[in-house]
Amino acid sequence: MSATLQAVERTQFNKSARTKTRQDGHVPAVVYGNNTDNKAISVDGKEFLKTIRNVGRNGIITLEIGSDKRKVMLSDYQTDPLKASEFVHLDFQVVNFKQEIDVDVNVVLTGEAQGVKDGGVLQHVLHQVSVKTLPNNVPEAVEVDISNLAVNETITVGDVQSSGKYTLNHNDEEVIASILPPKQEEEIDSGEEQEPGEPELVEGRENKEEA
Repeated sequence: MSATLQAVERTQFNKSARTKTRQDGHVPAVVYGNNTDNKAISVDGKEFLKTIRNVGRNGIITLEIGSDKRKVMLSDYQTDPLKASEFVHLDFQVVNFKQEIDVDVNVVLTGEAQGVKDGGVLQHVLHQVSVKTLPNNVPEAVEVDISNLAVNETITVGDVQSSGKYTLNHNDEEVIASILPPKQEEEIDSGEEQEPGEPELVEGRENKEEA
């Protein structure tokens, strides 16, 4: 799936200019990669959110900067520390459709585990995985069927079928989900369970603009 996003080239890179850009409802960004010139740009914040909801976190976007069009993916981003839903900087990487990339995708458990029906407790251990694949083959999510998962059994990375379109950058022994016996339910420390969501944010490349 692909979508088009309009962008405007930026010519001023100091803090006050970036603040003004954000006050106007735009998000400062950079676009780079695949032997193209790096450009400092900004995109409309609302349009960016619509685009990401349309194509997904790892979707391909046609970025239009005047007459310049580039096929890109969102490679990194920063959000406001006090407002997690507010983006303050974006990194777009130009796509090389012939070169494999590493991306993080969510793990979705499907089906109702037999072990849960028998009174066991489902533990979803791995909520995201890193996959290596061509840009056009990036899955929206890695689905793992747990229907046959019984009490005291586990599903590991090695059990996942990728249909040859991608490979998982994890050890085969890494546990994705397991079923604990009913008697262990009281011993589960919910504070140790991972929460689903995006991986920790990594600082963007905005500091490169000021270099």
